[in-house]
Amino acid sequence: MSHDDDALTHAIRRQEERLARDPGSLAFAQLADLYRKAGRTREAAALCRDGLARYPHYTTARLILAKALAAEGDLEAALAELTAILEASPNDVQCHRLAAEIHRRRGRLDEAVAHLEAAVRLDAGDRESRALLGLLRATPPPAGETSGLARVLGDDTFATVAFGTLCLEQSCLEEAAQTFTKILRKDPANRAAREGLELTLHARQRRKG
Repeated sequence: MSHDDDALTHAIRRQEERLARDPGSLAFAQLADLYRKAGRTREAAALCRDGLARYPHYTTARLILAKALAAEGDLEAALAELTAILEASPNDVQCHRLAAEIHRRRGRLDEAVAHLEAAVRLDAGDRESRALLGLLRATPPPAGETSGLARVLGDDTFATVAFGTLCLEQSCLEEAAQTFTKILRKDPANRAAREGLELTLHARQRRKG
């Protein structure tokens, strides 16, 4: 067990003991988040739902529930929780970021862009959301700054999963993202394009370190 795993295990044990001493406390949310971080997402979701039955307006717990559901792959249920938070707290930046991620994973790029725009508007220093906006909008670079490959991408003939995959394999991540984004704007249900875009964004994160 790594040092981080050991620390997480001890933190879970402390919160479990705390909640056992006071079952009605708000400590359930902290424990649920620790469960989520440990990969115990079903337990995290169950604990949040139990706590929210007592404290339905506890936004932190609802956000943790949304994160756990998203990790489980239950994206629509996660989005429903985020929508409930944003109806009450429209300026919740974390919710906008997670909602953008979920819409993106579903291929709904316009909705993802809208939430990213809200996140940037609320937090001008959010460089990651700003960078994602550029990718999901597929905004072309200024004239004179385009590569030969970028000019090729201006032709929709090359907006195919195969071409996007080739760009990804060659580590041309901006071009891969642009290709998959073009496909998804025409066909949000294209699973291969959704998966390609997610792989591209993960590769971009690894490149950034």
